[in-house]
Amino acid sequence: MKRDPRMYLWEARDAADHIRSFLLNRAFDEYLNDVMLRSAVEQQFEIIGEALNQLSKTAPTLAARLPDTPRAISFRNRLIHGYMDTDHRVVWSIAHDDLSRLRDSVQALLQEPGEAS
Repeated sequence: MKRDPRMYLWEARDAADHIRSFLLNRAFDEYLNDVMLRSAVEQQFEIIGEALNQLSKTAPTLAARLPDTPRAISFRNRLIHGYMDTDHRVVWSIAHDDLSRLRDSVQALLQEPGEAS
């Protein structure tokens, strides 16, 4: 049974929403000093990257409509495989400067009528 590509979009959107809620009213110093918070944020970024990676395999035309897909996948790979070298300022910056644009792009695709493919 083929999975609806929208599932990957929903997963990416939900993970973005989780990141935003985790960081709401938090300062960078709080983030830096809270390993559980950092881990939670990084996990959600990994989910976004993996969801978009799967989307690019199952519905490449749809994935190409998200301008940040390659960057999100690359970021996921860096978090997972380069975890010892994670720059927490970069994660913080992406969460605050780039995440909303990606989330809005994903949401726009989800609002389109019909089955995504």
